[in-house]
Amino acid sequence: MCGIFGQFNAAVPLDKAIFNQKRDTLIHRGPDGADSWFSEDGKRGLGFRRLSFLDLSEKGMQPLCNEDGSLWLCVNGEIYNYLELKEELIKKGHCFRSETDSEVILHGYEEWGVQVLEKIKGMFAIALWDEKNRQLLLARDRFGIKPLYYSIQRNNLYFASELKAIIRYENEKPPLNTRAISQYLSYRFIPSPFTIWENCFKVPPAHYLLIDLARPDRLQGPLEAKSYWNIDYTAQKMPARDTVEQVDHLLSRSVSQHLRSDVPIGSFLSGGYDSSALVYYMTKAGYRPNTFAIGFDNWPESEHHYAQLVAEHLEVPFHQTIVGSEQLGLLDKLVYNYDEPIGDISIIPTYMVSQLAAQKNKAVFSGEGADEMFGGYWWQKAIADTPAWLVWWQKMSSMMGARPDYFVEKYADAMSMGRYTHDNLPGLLHPDLHASIPSYADAFYEQHYRKVWPPIKSFQYMDVKSFMSELVLVKIDRASMAHSLEVRVPFLDHELFEFVFSLHPDSFFRKKETKFLLRENIKKVLPQKILDRPKQGFVGPDKYYMDIPWYARQLRNGQLIRNQIVQTQALEQLIKEKKHWELWKLVVLEKWWTVWKNNTI
Repeated sequence: MCGIFGQFNAAVPLDKAIFNQKRDTLIHRGPDGADSWFSEDGKRGLGFRRLSFLDLSEKGMQPLCNEDGSLWLCVNGEIYNYLELKEELIKKGHCFRSETDSEVILHGYEEWGVQVLEKIKGMFAIALWDEKNRQLLLARDRFGIKPLYYSIQRNNLYFASELKAIIRYENEKPPLNTRAISQYLSYRFIPSPFTIWENCFKVPPAHYLLIDLARPDRLQGPLEAKSYWNIDYTAQKMPARDTVEQVDHLLSRSVSQHLRSDVPIGSFLSGGYDSSALVYYMTKAGYRPNTFAIGFDNWPESEHHYAQLVAEHLEVPFHQTIVGSEQLGLLDKLVYNYDEPIGDISIIPTYMVSQLAAQKNKAVFSGEGADEMFGGYWWQKAIADTPAWLVWWQKMSSMMGARPDYFVEKYADAMSMGRYTHDNLPGLLHPDLHASIPSYADAFYEQHYRKVWPPIKSFQYMDVKSFMSELVLVKIDRASMAHSLEVRVPFLDHELFEFVFSLHPDSFFRKKETKFLLRENIKKVLPQKILDRPKQGFVGPDKYYMDIPWYARQLRNGQLIRNQIVQTQALEQLIKEKKHWELWKLVVLEKWWTVWKNNTI
C-alpha cells in the first residue's frame, strides 16, 4: 500500500525539489520511505511513498524497473495472486529480484502487455512507463478500491493517488468545475471521470489509459479510458447446497490470499454479518486478529455491543472507541483528507475506527462488497418485491424511451439522503450556477442501469458502479490512509463476485433471510443474537446528524453564501424545515470550500 505521483513535462525539465514536495503530500499513504525516478532529460518523473507489507527490504522499494531499465513502475495496492503469477512467469523464463508482489506486474507486462490487468487479482492503481514505446499505462482495479487521478495542464501530464499531490505547490489551482457542485449535491459524490476541478480527472474503476507520449503537445483531457473487465449476469441457476459450498470455497480462498503479508493483519468488526464472517474465516485459517469497533454515546443499538459479543465468541482481541457529538468538529480535518466533497454520513466514524486500528495494526480486513454481492441493502429487498406486471410495464415503457425510468428514479430516491434534482437545485444555487445544473440529475445512475435484467440485479449493478465504487470505497480509502492504515476487502475478490453476481435471484436471494448465501455459511459458528440482528448501516443515532443549530452556525454567513454558491433564502428554508440530510451535504461542501478553494492549506 503506497502513494504514487508522476509528472511528465512536454518541454521543460522538472523542478525536482517541487516534484518531491508534491510526492510527499502523500506521506500518510506511505510513511515507511520514499524514492523518485527521473528520466535522463529530466522531463519525466515517478514518485513513490511506501507503506511496506511484503519484502520489507530495500528490494521492495519503488519505482521498480525491469532488467534493461526500459520499464518503470509504481503501484499502490496489493496483488493477492502474486505467488501463482510469479511461478507462471518464472516458468516462462522471467527472473525476479525481490519478494514484493508488485514485481509480477513488470514481468507480466513484458509477457502479456496490458492483458496483465486481466490476470492480476487485487486492489491496485498502476503507473507504468514504457520507454521503448513511449507509452504510459495508468490503470485501476476492477472495483475502484484504490484511487488514481490525472490532470493535463499546459501540455504537462500529472497523475497521483490523491488530488492534493496534483493541486498543491502549483502557482494557482485549476478552475472550479461548477457542474460538479450540482453532481455532488445530487449523488453525494462527483462521478468518474470528473472531479471538483476542471482539467482534473479520475481513471474509472476497471479501466486503463494507454497514453502515447510521442507527441505530448497533443494531450487533451479527459483521455479515452478503456475497460478491461465487467460484471456479467447469466441467470445461472444452481441448487442451494452447491451455491453455499461454492461461496464457502471462494471466500475461504480469498481470505487466505488477503492474509498474505509480512506484518500482522487485523479486522474491523461491527457485529454485523459481513465483518463477523470475515473474522470467523480468519480464525478458520488459523489467524487470531485484533478486532476494532466504534460506538456512540448513550445509544442502545450502538454496534460495539454486538462486536464485542462476536469477539468474545470467536476468542479474538477486541478494541473499541466511542463517538460523541463533539466529533462533528473532525469535518474540518477530514475535508483535507478527502480532497473532494463527499456526503457519506459515516465519514467521521470510519475515520475514527481507522485511527483506533492504526494504533495496533498496519492493515485490517473490512466487509465492503458483501451487501452489493449478497443483496443486503434495504433498497435491493424493496425492489425485489416489485410485482411482475409492474416490472413488465416499466420495461416496455423504458424500451419505448420513457424518461425518467421508474427504476432509475427509485434507485436515485434510495441513494439521495436529501434529494436534490434539476427541479429544486435552481432554487438552492445562485443564478450564476444555473447554467451548470444538469438537465437530468440521475444521468450517472442511468448510465449503469441494465433495463433487461431483473430489477434486483439492475440495482446491484448500479450499487457496484456508483454507490460502492464512487462513495463507499472512496470513504474507506481516505479515512484509513489518513492514518497510514491499509484496508483489505476480501469480499471484493473478483472471482467470488463474478460467481455470485451471475446467479439467478432464485439461487442467491431470499426475501425473508438476510444475505442468504453468507448466512448459510456462518449460521452455525456465530451467536444467534448476531444472526437475528436486523441490518444496520455504519451510522450513529439520528440525533447525531440532526443538530440543526449546529448546521445553522456552520452555514449562515459561510463561504457558500459569501461566494454566491447557495442562496440565503433557500438555506434559511432548509434550516426552518429541519432538512438535516440536505444540510449535511451543504456543510461538507462548506468545509471543503474553506480548506481547498480559499487556499487555507
